[in-house]
Amino acid sequence: MSSTSQKHKDFVAEPMGEKPVNALAGIGEVLGKRLEEKGFDKAYVVLGQFLVLKKDEELFRDWLKDTCSANTKQQGDCFGCLKEWCDAFL
Repeated sequence: MSSTSQKHKDFVAEPMGEKPVNALAGIGEVLGKRLEEKGFDKAYVVLGQFLVLKKDEELFRDWLKDTCSANTKQQGDCFGCLKEWCDAFL
């Protein structure tokens, strides 16, 4: 992950609060809707799953793929976003 998107930078620049799930890098409108339908309506709910999976990249990517059909790039963007946020705030 050489460069990060503006969305990624915006997300990791501040506490999560009540950000919607599609504020996460890699999660757009379609994936956001799929996640919301499964109960993952806020970024912090996805963060909870990330932490339950012990910040394990492979497990989290598999979970994202199974939960909302995220492709490899989307999985990587979302993982990197949450990992960097955790490094900054936890």
